[in-house]
Amino acid sequence: MTWHILNPDSPNHLGESPFWHLDEQRLYWVDIAGRQVHRSALDGGAWQSWALPQEPGCIAPARQQGQSRGWVLALRDGFYRAFAWGAELELLAAAPHDPATTRFNDGKADPLGRFWAGGIYEPRTAPLAELVALSWQAKGTSFEPVVTHLQGGATVANGLAWSPDARTVYWTDTTRHLIRAWDWDAARNRMSHERVFAQWPAKPAGWQPSEPGYGGRPDGAAVDVQGNYWVAMYEGGRVLQLSPTGQVLRDIAVPALCPTMPCLGGPDLKTLFVTTARHGRSAAELQRFPNSGCVFSMRVDVPGLPVNFFMDPRPLA
Repeated sequence: MTWHILNPDSPNHLGESPFWHLDEQRLYWVDIAGRQVHRSALDGGAWQSWALPQEPGCIAPARQQGQSRGWVLALRDGFYRAFAWGAELELLAAAPHDPATTRFNDGKADPLGRFWAGGIYEPRTAPLAELVALSWQAKGTSFEPVVTHLQGGATVANGLAWSPDARTVYWTDTTRHLIRAWDWDAARNRMSHERVFAQWPAKPAGWQPSEPGYGGRPDGAAVDVQGNYWVAMYEGGRVLQLSPTGQVLRDIAVPALCPTMPCLGGPDLKTLFVTTARHGRSAAELQRFPNSGCVFSMRVDVPGLPVNFFMDPRPLA
């Protein structure tokens, strides 16, 4: 298996939140620290970048009145809608956290069209980050956005994904090296029967990136059609494919020490894309992994699930 680089000449500071837009046949992702959204064709061509006023934690495509129409984004201080590339952002709801200490991080639309986002408590001294969902509430003949608390107790929220049957939801606290799973009642948006899906040892005291003895910690994730969970191992330089029972099926080395999130895309959903980070990494590490911050892709055997769209019930303007 060979990795290909989509953006060798313009690496991101902190690439995240990749998804494949089947309607457009393009890959989208964000650069959190660079405050940008990017998109490109399968081979990295037709590249476009969009500067944002705040750090974008995550992004998802949106549908409105049955049409693919723009995106929903979780920026530092709230949830926003964008209807055209580079257009003005519409604030849907303020973040339920203090943006001075917390920002949105990993997030996606669920199978019923709500937009979920987890936070990151930037001091990283306490598990104060939450998982919330943005949905709509009918009010007469109009609709109002509503933010619902789902879970808490995380420091760096990541790894959000759903099983193919939409009965299991996964969520990670990267700081604790822990992936949890819950039974999910999609209609009521209720999570129950919390359990440990996968757990890794903490980083050894004094460990340095050039040393062995540490396999990384779980970051962003995706699920394929067989229910396998693909997770980026930050500072581990690898992506793992875990079975629905948490067994390691594949361990794929990535040419960057800090992969951040995988997704499966391409016309047949059999292209594995992985975003990576270079922000805050040492000169020695960047010399060893000069393509850190790039987006990598390779072909795999099992296709992924189509991206979920955020559903906007409002009439078209």
